[in-house]
Amino acid sequence: MLRFLPGLLFILLSSLTFAQGQLVTGQVTSATEPNGLPGVNVVVKGTSVGAITDIEGRYTVQAPAGAILVFSFVGYQTQEFTFNGQTTVNITLVEESTELDEVIVTGYSSVQRRDITGVVSSIKGDAVKDLSINGIDQALQGQAPGVQVVQSSGTPGGGVAVRIRGSTSINASNRPLYIIDGVPVQVGALSQRDFGGQDDNALALVNPGDIESYQILSDASAKAMYGSRAANGVVIITTKRGKSSKAAITVDVQRGMVDIVKKLDLLNSTQLLELQREAVRNAGKNPDGLGLIPGVTDAVNTNWQDAVLRTGIMQQYQLSASGGDDVTTYYISGSYRDEEGVQLNNRFQRLAGVLNLERKLNSKLTVGTNLNLSHTLNKRVKGDNFLDGVYSGAVKSMPYYTPYDENGRIVGPSSSLYAGFPNFNPVGQALLPRFDAFTTKLLGNVNARYQISDNLFVRAQAGIDYNEVLEDQYESTQTAIGGVLESVGGKGYGVYSTTNNGSFIVNATLNYSKAIGDKHHFSGLLGTEMIRQNSRSSSVQGRIFPSDDFTYITSAGIVDQGSSFKAQNGLFSVFGEVKYDYLDKYLVSIGMRTDGSSRFGPGNRFGYFPSMSAGWRISEESFFKSSSVSSVINDLKLRASFGFTGNERIPNYQFLGTWAAATYNGNSGVSPEKIGNPNLKWESTREINTGLDVSLLDGRIQLTTNAYYNKTTDLLFARPYPSTTGFTSVFDNIAELENKGLELGITSVNIDKQLKWTTTVNLSKNMNKILFLADSIPVYTGYQANGVDGTNVLKVGEPLGTFTGLRFLGVDPGTGDAIYDDVNKDGKITNADAVVIGNAQPKLIGGITNKLTYGRFDLNIFFQFSLGNKILNFSKETFVNAGQDIQNNQSVAALRRWQKPGDITDVPRYELGNTFNNLHSSRFLEDGSYLRLKSVSIGYNLPTRITSRLKMDRLRIFASATNLWTYTKYSGADPEVSTLDGSTTSQGIDFFTLPQVRTISVGLNAALK
Repeated sequence: MLRFLPGLLFILLSSLTFAQGQLVTGQVTSATEPNGLPGVNVVVKGTSVGAITDIEGRYTVQAPAGAILVFSFVGYQTQEFTFNGQTTVNITLVEESTELDEVIVTGYSSVQRRDITGVVSSIKGDAVKDLSINGIDQALQGQAPGVQVVQSSGTPGGGVAVRIRGSTSINASNRPLYIIDGVPVQVGALSQRDFGGQDDNALALVNPGDIESYQILSDASAKAMYGSRAANGVVIITTKRGKSSKAAITVDVQRGMVDIVKKLDLLNSTQLLELQREAVRNAGKNPDGLGLIPGVTDAVNTNWQDAVLRTGIMQQYQLSASGGDDVTTYYISGSYRDEEGVQLNNRFQRLAGVLNLERKLNSKLTVGTNLNLSHTLNKRVKGDNFLDGVYSGAVKSMPYYTPYDENGRIVGPSSSLYAGFPNFNPVGQALLPRFDAFTTKLLGNVNARYQISDNLFVRAQAGIDYNEVLEDQYESTQTAIGGVLESVGGKGYGVYSTTNNGSFIVNATLNYSKAIGDKHHFSGLLGTEMIRQNSRSSSVQGRIFPSDDFTYITSAGIVDQGSSFKAQNGLFSVFGEVKYDYLDKYLVSIGMRTDGSSRFGPGNRFGYFPSMSAGWRISEESFFKSSSVSSVINDLKLRASFGFTGNERIPNYQFLGTWAAATYNGNSGVSPEKIGNPNLKWESTREINTGLDVSLLDGRIQLTTNAYYNKTTDLLFARPYPSTTGFTSVFDNIAELENKGLELGITSVNIDKQLKWTTTVNLSKNMNKILFLADSIPVYTGYQANGVDGTNVLKVGEPLGTFTGLRFLGVDPGTGDAIYDDVNKDGKITNADAVVIGNAQPKLIGGITNKLTYGRFDLNIFFQFSLGNKILNFSKETFVNAGQDIQNNQSVAALRRWQKPGDITDVPRYELGNTFNNLHSSRFLEDGSYLRLKSVSIGYNLPTRITSRLKMDRLRIFASATNLWTYTKYSGADPEVSTLDGSTTSQGIDFFTLPQVRTISVGLNAALK
């Protein structure tokens, strides 16, 4: 952060330079804040001299006679006052009655909200300023209709899956396109390896505290200018900018505690021993002969969850400065975040800086730059379905073993106390390995805007998103891999890898607007864009280290594996858009984008994505104005849109048949690696949307509804290929699917007096279905499971995320055996009896936010919910395994097992080696619906008499909490998880996944004088 000090000192010195003149004091109020409006910018026009009103709305500024004082505040109309020597100037600002005049950025242009004919949701960055979140994508959760956000686990800096209006693809990416300050950014994982399905998150490299606004583009019309990449929605993110005002220096501090939302109820040593002995006896064997002896085997009772989990500390700090004059504006920010994960040795740290500058070189030319630089350290630990994972190992490990010996040393493979497979010491697996990922991100652009005439201007931009990842791994001789795995040699194992991803973009647009009288308004743009993406990766592996004191590859006795790789792709685009409105009553927009991608063969390289939309402002019709409802409904607009968007986010070079190096009999050569498909072409999504926007009671109620139907054709999919050919799959356009749904968003000002209370509600229902698959052979995805081919299946007529398995009918009271539905009536239970048993798609999702302010207090309460989705509790196939094996701990649910004839229960009898009672079935599928108190924050603005003594313009202290309370029937630790991070076909699986975390923190927001 030292590199920011010279600039900050300059700003501090500049803010102390006042124009010669008279001292003016006064108070700024409004109809709803008669006692004073805090935070108003008071600026002497044309200078950097100014002030910010305190909590009571009072200000002091020095100005010469004849100067113009400008009073501005978000949500209020800007007001100017000509100063003629008065000693006191009191101002009453007029509140904007609605948000319809808000300017919304929709990509390469902007438009007033009232004139939007597409579907655009807007989220202010300040709406989530008190939340403790790592990534900017987490800020979208529950905030907008049609947007589903699932944080895959409670790992800090971990993966987040965002879906806008469902999933439009099977194999290609379903993540939205994120544009930050005009530059498309990398999403998903940056690391070369996942940790049991859990990835890192590229969007965690950007500080949410630097974000001014999020615009979510959902329908074809809104997304038109991003055609080829817009099928999954577009998120336009704008970072904070400076304004023409005196230097405003702010400090934000937040510290808190992080804890797991819920621990699993597992058996203690005595309970587990009793269960194991019963399972052995039911198998006709002697439990004493297997070492299962009461008073001996259960002499140790370790709670492994308590052993590997902790209460972590979260802290984040931000110092920013902004301001400027009529010529130059600036925003400078430096921030630091440090979050200890709830798992031992898990930690995420981020250091970030932002510099946004804009300067008018003359009356026609304006130049600017946006620069975002960050560096993170992600200390990762293994998780999920790793046998030697930390949390996964802790919940599976039997309590008979201890993490430390009598001397306090971690028990490892060299100790007689070490359990061995599959009960590797989870504490050792947390503390001893090193999985450090160092990531550096450079995101920035330079841009210029030239005003050719009053109606015509050109804008050009060059930008970059560069990400570099260095991963340093070492697993000592006291860990499962470094000390047990035979192929490694038992003397340590290390890997060092590097990854570089760079995206370079150049675009230019020509914008035109024209009004003919008061009736006709035209606007249009024409643009072109070129994007080039490069990626490089390398890695090297070492083993047989002299000791655990030497942990880098240079000390390895054997360096026997290494790799390096380079790939690139490009996109060339031409696009245009025309908008017209007549009397602000009839609105029409037509757009077209043509994209050429290097990921497709020469014959199918270009895709064409047209769109059109129209709006009818019924409230401007004479018949409406003369009706009685016009006194209640202030604005009523009917919208409709139609268009095409695409998707090309598949691996590079899939249309080519590629070769790879091969070794045969000690000689090097090449061999076919992949079958090419020259006919590979774009995915295309046809989108239809109708909507209604309503403003009632002078803007006190804002309502938006949408109904949509999206059909995706030519889906890009890795089609299974007969392995006898030497290949297992080939990319092809082989499927079709649809998404249709309803969305509702309501914002209401319930009370607008000294107590102000606003409520925002959004509800979404999306129905997804596969319409066509080129092959009739079922495609199984997810995990292999007992007795069936897979946990998930792709099937015509069913949605993505469909679960397959046997239908569990209960437990036979006479025998205690599981009863399954013999679908084909052949008298046997086999994979042929597997059927669709549910799906992970929710029937309804939404969020409810209540904001209250009273005097100096503010309160924000946010609930988020999901209804009707299923979760595959795949962990239960281990935790309630009916005695299939006795090598793992069991859930307390096992205590209600069948034990004697006549018992009525849903848990079969325990019998060692019995796989039939543990076949994959609907017994492991649960209702994943939940209602979660996602966040609560309460703040208090200190009185002026205190802030003045502290030399501050204002000071707000607050307390906040996330994931505070959850109502759900799900028996697992957390219904809001997904083991296979970002997976479309296998979503909603909980397989030893670390649950979400609860964060409770306190903080302050201060504005320095």
